[in-house]
Amino acid sequence: MLLSKVIHIQNTLPSAILKREVTLEIFIPDNLLGNETLNLLLLNDGQDAKALGIEETLNALYEKNKLEPLAVVAIHAAENRIQEYGIAGMPDFLGRGASAKIYNDFVVTELLPYIEQQLKLRINGKKGFAGCSLGGISAFDIVWKNPDCFDLCGVFSGAFWWRGKDLKDGYTDEDRLVHKMIRETSTNTDSNPTLKFWLMTGTEDETADRNRNMIIDSIDDTIDVIKELLKKGYQRPEHISYYEMVGGKHDALTWSKALPAFLCWGFGRKSYS
Repeated sequence: MLLSKVIHIQNTLPSAILKREVTLEIFIPDNLLGNETLNLLLLNDGQDAKALGIEETLNALYEKNKLEPLAVVAIHAAENRIQEYGIAGMPDFLGRGASAKIYNDFVVTELLPYIEQQLKLRINGKKGFAGCSLGGISAFDIVWKNPDCFDLCGVFSGAFWWRGKDLKDGYTDEDRLVHKMIRETSTNTDSNPTLKFWLMTGTEDETADRNRNMIIDSIDDTIDVIKELLKKGYQRPEHISYYEMVGGKHDALTWSKALPAFLCWGFGRKSYS
C-alpha cells in the first residue's frame, strides 16, 4: 500500500510521574485502514522536530514507498533536560542526569500506553527510540533497560563521553557511564536476541581528542560502545549498524541528513531495509 502524507498532531500529556505537562508531536500516515502493521518511533528532543525535518522526511519516504507504516512521537524536553536525560541511576560527575530514572518510568509506564489510547490504533510492529547527543544516550539507556518494550535504538552523535569522573580528577575510559552500564548489567542477547542499535557520528562532531590518537572522541566513544555490545553477544551487522558521516557536524542539519538512512534501516520496506 502506498501511504500518503503524514498527519501532524500536537498533544499535551499531563504526567503524574514527571509532575509536569509533556508536549508531544505525533506524525502518522493519514490513510491507515487500521489493519496494517503499525510501527512506533519515540524521539527525544521533540522540540527540534521541525529542525530535523521529520515531517518532510517521512513524506518523502512514503512517496517513494520506502517506509512501513510508522507513528513518530517526538517528546519535547523539559527545562531541566540535562537532569531527565542521562543514565538512570548513574548521574555524571556534576550530578546531571539525576532524574533519568523518573524519565525512564514515564516513558514505559505513562507514554507507551497513552500513545495507543490517543491514536486508537494498536502498535503491533516494531518499537524504537532515538535521540541526538544527550537525548541519544537517554534513548539508548531506556531501550537497554527495557528490552521487552523496544526492538531498536537510534543514536545520532551520542554523548557517549558522559562520565562519572572529571578529566582533572584522574578520569580513565572506565569512567564513561554508558560503557559502564553495558558492562555491569546482565542485559544481553539472551534477554532480547533481536534488539538492534544504529549509531551515527560525524567526522566533524567535535575537535576533542583525549587520548591524542588523531581520532575525535565522539568516534572513539561510539566505537567503544560497539565493542562493549559485541562482548555482550550482539553482532555486526545483524544487531549493530554504524554510520559515519564525512563532514557531519554536531547539529540538526547533519542529523536531518542522516535521518532517512536511520528510518529505512529501522522501518524500511523489505526491498530497502
